[in-house]
Amino acid sequence: MTNPKAELISVLRSKMSDVLNPEFDDFELQKWLQARCYNIDEAEKMLRNSMAYKEKNHVKDLIRDYKPPEVLDKYLAGGLIGLAKDGSTLRVELYGRLDMRGIMNSVKKSDLEKTKILHCEANIEDWKKRSEQTGTRIDGLTVIFDMEGVGRHMLWTPGIQMYLHMVKILEDNYPEMLKRLLVINAPGIFPILYKLCKPLISKDTKNKIEIIGGNYQETLKKYIDDEYLPMCYGGTLTDPDGNPRCATKICQGGTVPEEYYTLNTDYIERMENATIPKGDKLSKEYIVDISGSALRWEFMTQNHDIEFGVFYKQDSKKEAVKSLSKVNSHTITEDGFLTCDKTGVYEIVFSNVSWFSDKIIYYTIEVLTPY
Repeated sequence: MTNPKAELISVLRSKMSDVLNPEFDDFELQKWLQARCYNIDEAEKMLRNSMAYKEKNHVKDLIRDYKPPEVLDKYLAGGLIGLAKDGSTLRVELYGRLDMRGIMNSVKKSDLEKTKILHCEANIEDWKKRSEQTGTRIDGLTVIFDMEGVGRHMLWTPGIQMYLHMVKILEDNYPEMLKRLLVINAPGIFPILYKLCKPLISKDTKNKIEIIGGNYQETLKKYIDDEYLPMCYGGTLTDPDGNPRCATKICQGGTVPEEYYTLNTDYIERMENATIPKGDKLSKEYIVDISGSALRWEFMTQNHDIEFGVFYKQDSKKEAVKSLSKVNSHTITEDGFLTCDKTGVYEIVFSNVSWFSDKIIYYTIEVLTPY
């Protein structure tokens, strides 16, 4: 580490002294600086935002308490298969076998977020253990991003946006976790896909992407020993039964059966529903009597997106707590919560800005007190 970098780390440590714990050694702090091009103010902002996000979502409890829905275990394609030559964890992403539309019809947005976070936290725990065992700092992911099977059906914009949303969670809260992304079997429509994704991928991540295409074996073996490379990619690793795709370690994905879809009568019977006329809105007020209570929501719409926002009302004034913004609740159930620091009236607004279509919404909203 150069002296200028060491000085920047020291300054960041001083600025963050009110919240830092022992796990943030110089190696970890440098990641946050590197992710923000060594801009101390931006690195501090990023780190504080991440710590607030992790506290709000009880990230430390996920490994112990959270179990992803069965459909994600069975159909969220990809998995860990071993180590790269540099000691980083090796992961295979089977993007061409990912039925994002089916998954988004089957789980809530928060389940996808929690599952992604769970994977990241599990990796961190593994790196700590292996670092202690070997006496060498082990860190980072090497990812084989297999695009075999990708076709025009993958150009579904909500699915791309959701996938990139999960990538952004990793970038915002686990900086420098990705060491390299090796794209193989890039299809003819790859330039179109990349053009759609490029504005949403950070410059740092772009620099870690290596696009190989179909003749990939030599490049993969530059980073991965045969014993950790699945036989289907030119290595020697197989399942115990000889399966060259290593399906016991790598979820093979595939089309999600409609029996998992949540857009069914059993799921929506417990929800309230309303039709919002074109150009109109639905407003619901909730009284919070105890500071620290949580205002929780869950909603879906039929066929169309909706604008959603939360406001705090006091006297004749109305303050936006969560500004109105478009939500693709017709493609995945939107859910979330807000910790109410102030008592009083909170207004939830669903706005139909369309001048052509009425919109049907199903929703559950409740106030949860802290005791």
